Amino acid sequence: MGNGMREVAVIGFAQLTALEDREHNEVELIIPVVQGALADAGMDRHEIDFTISGSCDYLSGGPFTFVSGLDAAGAWPPVKESHVEMDAAWALYEAWVAIQTGDVDSALIYGFGKSSLGDLHEIMGLQADPYVVAPLWPSMVDMAALQASAFLAATDYTESDLCAIAARSRRAAVDNPYAVRSEDATAQELLARPVTHTPLRDSDIAPITDGSAAIIIATREIADARCERPAYIRGIDHRVDAQGLGLRDLATSASTKLAAQGAGVSKGPVDVAEIHAQFSHEELILREALGLEDTTVVNPSGGPLGANPVMTTGLIRIGEVAARIRSGSANRGVAHASQGPCLQQNLVCVLEGDQ
Repeated sequence: MGNGMREVAVIGFAQLTALEDREHNEVELIIPVVQGALADAGMDRHEIDFTISGSCDYLSGGPFTFVSGLDAAGAWPPVKESHVEMDAAWALYEAWVAIQTGDVDSALIYGFGKSSLGDLHEIMGLQADPYVVAPLWPSMVDMAALQASAFLAATDYTESDLCAIAARSRRAAVDNPYAVRSEDATAQELLARPVTHTPLRDSDIAPITDGSAAIIIATREIADARCERPAYIRGIDHRVDAQGLGLRDLATSASTKLAAQGAGVSKGPVDVAEIHAQFSHEELILREALGLEDTTVVNPSGGPLGANPVMTTGLIRIGEVAARIRSGSANRGVAHASQGPCLQQNLVCVLEGDQ
């Protein structure tokens, strides 16, 4: 990156997912991904300058439960540590900023969430406007269905198009060992299934998923020494739309478009994109906002419709794109993360390998 910015790369990534994990607590879910990411980066935890997590106490129902999660990363000797009550993609953004300040040279980012402990769809409804929307107690699926209806009414897309996205995502998830829902079904087969939240079917809705993920990022000096082909963060930006659902056009995503411009998505070809679309219609909205070409491979992992460990799903999108760049199967990719009802807050990250 220019303008005196430090070059930062993803050099380690690990994830863990399950439909339901009753045997392990959050700390036990985090330990294997922290160890996996460190091993992937060829680093010891004592070599990490900064540790930061992303989670939501509402999922476990206890205050400051994120503090116990630090046991998995190790807090002794004392470490420089932080936390965001957001998807861990925003924790990665904070870590990237910390590296840009020159205060640290490497960071461990992890996210975790056990969605199966309560009614996730009702819990996430608490993100809605507390004065106008939340008292009506709509679930996150109710609000997504409202957005899907507005989107279909404002465009030429139909329920068949939503089923086509769901079918492609489920087929892609078959080859992803971390997916919890996969199926080799056609769009027509999905279209024949019952509508559960007009106009959405169960196949249009991300599965409840327990899981965790961790990523290691570092400066070029460390990345070149530790990683054969680092995935460099060439641009990263995040923006937010109005919280009130009636204050924005639900058929578009202005914040994603602004974040894409800030991250420089259009500055080069995009080989692969991992999009944080928890509902099939969101992918169509996000593709347009990101300005992706029809030739761009979208959610080859199956995306959130294959596995959706809340507070970690966005971080996994970054890890999935980075993994493809590091393997050499892609050279430039876009990762997207979202938080809040109807795509309220959006983060866009552009990753690239050295030419």
